[in-house]
Amino acid sequence: MTRTITRFTHEGVSDAEVSVHPFATGDGLGLSLTRFLRTEGEDVVLLVHGLTSASDVYIMPEHRNLTSHLLDNGFGDVWAVDFRMSGRFPYDAETHRYTLDDIALYDFPATLKELRRHVGDRRVHVIAHCLGAVSFSMSLFAGAVDGITTLTCNSVSLTPRVPAFSKVKLSLGTWLLEYVVGLPFLDPRFGDAPFLTRPWMLSRAVSLFHGECRERACHMQSFQWGSGKPAMYEHSNLLPETHARVADICSASGLHYYRHVRKMVSSGRAVKYAPDDARYAGLPRDYLQNAADVRTPLLLLAPDRNRVFTDSNVHLHKILERAAPGRHELAVLPGYGHLDPLIGKNSYIDVFPRIVDFLKRHSA
Repeated sequence: MTRTITRFTHEGVSDAEVSVHPFATGDGLGLSLTRFLRTEGEDVVLLVHGLTSASDVYIMPEHRNLTSHLLDNGFGDVWAVDFRMSGRFPYDAETHRYTLDDIALYDFPATLKELRRHVGDRRVHVIAHCLGAVSFSMSLFAGAVDGITTLTCNSVSLTPRVPAFSKVKLSLGTWLLEYVVGLPFLDPRFGDAPFLTRPWMLSRAVSLFHGECRERACHMQSFQWGSGKPAMYEHSNLLPETHARVADICSASGLHYYRHVRKMVSSGRAVKYAPDDARYAGLPRDYLQNAADVRTPLLLLAPDRNRVFTDSNVHLHKILERAAPGRHELAVLPGYGHLDPLIGKNSYIDVFPRIVDFLKRHSA
C-alpha cells in the first residue's frame, strides 16, 4: 500500500490541546486515553472503538471526523480510549483467550477511573462502536461502571444478530483457522505477506470471491466481519483515500472474541462466556436481566445496510422499550453499513448531528 496519510496521527483534530494518558487494567494490560481539549465545560465525551480498530476511527484527517464535530458543536472536552481490542496495541496479533467479559470487567472500569481522575464528577457521555459498544453496554448493565449520562451505540449493543453466512463462519471458522490453517489471528494485511505463505494464500483465496474492488485488505475485512461485497461499509460512502487505507483503520483481530460473539448470537443476547469461572463472578450470566434498572438512556444507531450485525439495534430497542418505555432511542441510518456511519465522507451531515442532538437534550 502506498501511504498518503500518516498512520496513528492526531492531525485530523485541530485547535485542541492533545494529551495522552496511559493506565493499567486489573489483569495487567497497559491501555491509554487520548484527550482532545478545547474548553472545559459540564460535559465530557468518551469515544470507544470496536474490534480491529482504534481511536483512529474518530480522528481521521481525510474527512470531517466525529471528534472535530463534537468540539465544534459545544462539547469541548473529548476523550478517546484505546482498550485491549485496539489496533494501536499488539494484543490482537498475539495468541490470547480474552473475551468480552474481560473487557467489561477490567478495561472500562479502569478507563472510567482514569477519566474521572481528570474530569471529576462532570457529565460523561459515551459513544461506542461494534464490539466496543457490546462490551461497554455489558459493563454498564452489569454495574461495573456507573455515572454515565448517555450511551450511544453504533451498529450493535446487547443483542448481536448476524447474517446466515456469518453464523456458519462463527461456528466453524475459528476452529478451522486455528487448528487446520494454523493462524491464531486475522489481518487485512495478509495480502502483503510473503509469496505462498499461509496468510498470502488465505488472502488470495478470499479475493477470489470479491470482485467488487481491487483492495485485498477490503476483501479480508469482509471475510473477518459479516457477509457482503463489501461487508463493512458501503463503498460509495467512503472517500478513495479512506478505502485505500482500510487496513490502517481496522487491523488484526484475535479469534477468541468470535467464540464469545457466537455464544451471544446463539443465546439471542449478551451472556457471560464462562459462567462457572470464578474470575467473572461479579458479572451476570445474562446482561439484560436488570435492563429496567439501568437509568442511562441509550441512543441505538441502526444502519439499514448493516451486513455485519444486521438489525441488532432495532431488535434491542424493542426489548428495552418493554423494559423501560420511552427511556431509550433508536435512529435508523438509511444507506449506511456497519462502519461508515463513523468514517463516511458525509457522516458529518447524515449521522453526527443525530448524536449531537441526543447529547444536548440530555445535557440540559
